[in-house]
Amino acid sequence: MYAFELQRAASAADAVRAATAGAQPLAGGQSLLASMKLRLSQPGTLVDLAGIADLAGIRREGNALRIGAMTRHADVADSAEVRSALPALADLASHIGDRQVRAMGTLGGSIANDDPSACYPAAVLGLGATVQTDRRQIAADDFFLGLFTTALEPGEIITSVSFPIPQRAAYMKFKQPASRFALIGVFVAQTGGGVRVAVTGGGNGVFRHAGLEQALNASFTPEAAARVAIDASELSGDLHGSAEYRAQLISVMTQRAVAKALAG
Repeated sequence: MYAFELQRAASAADAVRAATAGAQPLAGGQSLLASMKLRLSQPGTLVDLAGIADLAGIRREGNALRIGAMTRHADVADSAEVRSALPALADLASHIGDRQVRAMGTLGGSIANDDPSACYPAAVLGLGATVQTDRRQIAADDFFLGLFTTALEPGEIITSVSFPIPQRAAYMKFKQPASRFALIGVFVAQTGGGVRVAVTGGGNGVFRHAGLEQALNASFTPEAAARVAIDASELSGDLHGSAEYRAQLISVMTQRAVAKALAG
């Protein structure tokens, strides 16, 4: 690990000033610190967000849940409010990584990092959530831009995410056994505006699947999802699974997610 300076922000304004000056925001550190240990990342200065109370917490706002960016995965998983209003999100959070990751990792850190196999981006995109930063609101469809790339500008910090509460939703993940990231994860949500299907683990980043959405809008059943052909040509393949294998997983995980949403 290279040498670095650690600053501790006492407020969101402090963090924004430090980030604007070039400091790298440190949320849960579950991805950043690992990359620093491997010398894949070399930030000269880190600004720790852990002490900013205003960036954590969960509250109901009408037909949405607003979750602070520094809210830990374990807190989302254990929240009675989330389990009642949006059980699919609590279930997703409860299966991220292991206990240590869930105890330290944060919602904001996960989506800002935008790992192509992370779980939270699937929920944000699948639910059509809105990302609130210190400067603006960003719709989920505009936030994720590709491999480890988001719409965040230099120095911009996520403060919270607003998740609309759907009619039904579920997330199914086929785990990569070593990392527990999603080899394929599918978040399905039936909303007033139609069905949304978000896939993680299949390529350079989370994406919506138009064919599955069209089929499930016509008939929200596992059988309808099973009839959709999944094109493997745009999916990634590696030692853990070929593109064709991932295409089959997308179909199977979608069918299981729909069945789970209907049962729940």
